[in-house]
Amino acid sequence: MQPEVIKELLRLNREFYRQFALPFSETRHMLQPGVQRVLARIPLLARVLDLGCGNGRLWLGLVQAGFRGDYVGLEWSDELLALAQQSAEGVTTPGKPKPLFLRADLADAAWSATIPSPPYDVIAAFAVLHHLPGQALRMTLCQTMRQLIASEGFIALSAWQFMRSPRWQARILPWETIGLSEEQLEAGDFLLDWRRGGFGLRYVHLFEEDELCAIATQSRFRVLETFYADGREGNLSIYQIWQPV
Repeated sequence: MQPEVIKELLRLNREFYRQFALPFSETRHMLQPGVQRVLARIPLLARVLDLGCGNGRLWLGLVQAGFRGDYVGLEWSDELLALAQQSAEGVTTPGKPKPLFLRADLADAAWSATIPSPPYDVIAAFAVLHHLPGQALRMTLCQTMRQLIASEGFIALSAWQFMRSPRWQARILPWETIGLSEEQLEAGDFLLDWRRGGFGLRYVHLFEEDELCAIATQSRFRVLETFYADGREGNLSIYQIWQPV
């Protein structure tokens, strides 16, 4: 994928989350079933790095489960970061660890320089990879996660399976909508619209299970578990647990 196309797709998604942070957050007031399943695996005293933490809902879920470890949440959107900080203030109590929310652009190769010293026991990357355009950019993120994870730790990630929903299939638009052609994109790349609180556009990559497994192997992880969850049919997201090798 050409650099100018990557730049345009990143701009598109950044503008979406800037403009629709609040209505998007309103759709994330509860943890997805797949995330809840992963949450049960996280030790209460773990060091957790949450990539694309959004409105901080994972932190709230951890606290409700009795979490007493260290948590760092990274998010590009200032608007979502503000929502995360506001929600955390309502549950943080004296004597208990406080979350650290930081602004970071995961498309920038230097993003890891902004976080406290690794390694981390758990790195969460829920609904993150499918918003990064280009195989090379996604691979760079996974290789960075490999550098940050503890030898006995694990990565928990998810990717949207929107083609399993007729409702979301109907939201797919031609690339010409934003002045691009299909030949400029990679296989599995889609443009979807958004209709809550206004009209918006997002870039999304549709992952096949084998594709995620290949990225894991190339990044020096082994896939411990793959499962599907979320949505009315329980299959709107694919989840994987990776362990470093």
